[in-house]
Amino acid sequence: MARHKIVGISFDHMHMGDLLRAVSEHPDAEIAGIFDPDAARMQTAIDQFGIPEDRVHTDLEACLATTGADIAILCSATGEHADYVEKIAPHGLHILVEKPFAASVADARRMIAAMEGTDRRLAINWPVAWSPTHNTAKRLLDEGTIGRLTEVHYYGGNRGPLYHLADKVEVSPQEVEALKPTSWWYRKASGGGSLLDYLGYGVTFGTWFFRGEAPIEVTTVVDETPGIEVDQHSITVCRYAGGLSKFETRWGTFTDPWTLQPQPKSGFVMVGSDGTISSYDYDDFVTVQTRAEPAATPVAVAPLPEGRRGPIEYMLARIDDGAPITGALDPELCLIGQRIVDSAVLSAATRRTVGLVS
Repeated sequence: MARHKIVGISFDHMHMGDLLRAVSEHPDAEIAGIFDPDAARMQTAIDQFGIPEDRVHTDLEACLATTGADIAILCSATGEHADYVEKIAPHGLHILVEKPFAASVADARRMIAAMEGTDRRLAINWPVAWSPTHNTAKRLLDEGTIGRLTEVHYYGGNRGPLYHLADKVEVSPQEVEALKPTSWWYRKASGGGSLLDYLGYGVTFGTWFFRGEAPIEVTTVVDETPGIEVDQHSITVCRYAGGLSKFETRWGTFTDPWTLQPQPKSGFVMVGSDGTISSYDYDDFVTVQTRAEPAATPVAVAPLPEGRRGPIEYMLARIDDGAPITGALDPELCLIGQRIVDSAVLSAATRRTVGLVS
C-alpha cells in the first residue's frame, strides 16, 4: 500500500497530467482523488490512469474530506492559487503548487500565511528546477568558478500555452486560435500572459543564482497585440547593487525549446567577475569561460541525486526526512521573485522604472 495519498486539484494547467503521471509511477504514492468543477476536463486523466469513479470529484470539500490524502497538487489558474490554498490548508495537506507562485505579492503572502501553524509544507513547482543543466550551473556558481555573479540573462517561453497538452501533446494552430477567446491564459483577471507565465522562472532562478539578493529597481516593457488583452512578449531589466540583469519572456518562439531550441535559446547566461556560464534548457552540458581558460568550454552536467529528480519524488522525500523545502521551490525565495514580477507589472502599466515592491 502506498504511504502517500495525493489529490490533484484543478485541471486549469496542462501540467496536471504530467504530475499525476509522476504520482502513478512512484512506488510510495497513489492518486487518491482528483477535483475539477468541470468533469469533462478530468476525463483524459481518468482514462490514462484508471482513476475509479469514487475518486473523481466536482465538489472540492468532498474531495478533501473523503480521500484521506496527505498531499495536494494544485494546478488552478494563477489568479486562483491563493483561494485554493486557503481552502486546502485547513484539511492538513502538504501542497505542491504548479508554477507560477501567485498572481500578486498579496496572494503569495496569503498562501504562505495559510500554511503557517499547520506543520505542513508548501512548495512551488518550477519544472526547470529538475533540470540537471541549471543545477550544474548553480553548483559551478557556488563553487566560485566564475567569481562574483554580476549579471543574469534569461530568455524563456514557447510557441504559446495552448499549443501543447499534458505530456507535450501538440495542438494544431487552428485549434489554438479557436481556444484563445475562452482560455484563462489570455485573460488578465485570471493571471494570463507571457510575463506571469515565464518571468517567475527567470527572476526566481535569478534570485537563486544570486543567493537571495533582490534588485533595487525594475524596468519592464511589454508588447500590445490588437485583440489580445495580455502580453505575449516582455523584457524586464533589473538593477542590482552590482549591475544590471535582463529577463525576457515570449509566447511565440519559432519552435518549442523541448522539441528544437529556438533562437534566442531558452535558458540562462550568467556573467561573473572572473568568467561566464551559459545554461540552456534541455542541454546535457553547460558552457564555461574563465580567466584561466577564456575559450568557451563545455562542461558535462551531473545527474540529479535520488530524491531530487522531480517534484513528486522531492515532496515525498522532504516529507519523509523532515528537511526543509529549499532552492527555487522555497516559498520565501519565490516571494522575492514574486516581488520582482509585481514590480514588472507595475512598471509595464505605468511605463516607468519602479522600485522593488514590498
